[in-house]
Amino acid sequence: MDIAALITAIVTPLVDHPEAILVSAHETDDYMAFDLTVAPDDVGRIIGKQGRVVQAIRTLVYSVKSPYPKRVRLNIVDAPHPE
Repeated sequence: MDIAALITAIVTPLVDHPEAILVSAHETDDYMAFDLTVAPDDVGRIIGKQGRVVQAIRTLVYSVKSPYPKRVRLNIVDAPHPE
């Protein structure tokens, strides 16, 4: 299962700017971390009220059988606003 494709498929219908979705992966000592970056206008949509939407996304992503030997971690990266 391609975790980055799964994250993109889940997030795309939730945002107004799907072209701005960027999922990058990197490995830490304990986790295989995936960083999700969306347009600044869409960050609130991804997080949701009291973090419920992002928690639901994480539940789905963490429940999928991973090809990685480490646990998967999903981070929401707050992109800097274009000046």
